[in-house]
Amino acid sequence: MQASWFQIRAVHRAVAALALVMASGMAGAADAPHGIEQSLNAALQDKRGITLYVNGQTVSGAVTRIEPGLWVEMKSQQFGKMIVRIDRIDGIAAP
Repeated sequence: MQASWFQIRAVHRAVAALALVMASGMAGAADAPHGIEQSLNAALQDKRGITLYVNGQTVSGAVTRIEPGLWVEMKSQQFGKMIVRIDRIDGIAAP
């Protein structure tokens, strides 16, 4: 059985759509560290507590200092002073 012109065109469109979706997903992933740093800066300016998700664990506290692209310093009642590498942060929850 030979594929018709319409079937070939449908496959080409599907491949093009898949390429667009994958490219947009990768662009969003590149912005993730920038978005994390923006959230950390907002928490520092607003003096609000945040929760970081790091390797499946949660770390809560107040941001006291940020070294852009490297680490964030936080403090909490439970641990006192904490330093977390920014590239290890999976997500942030902020009120």
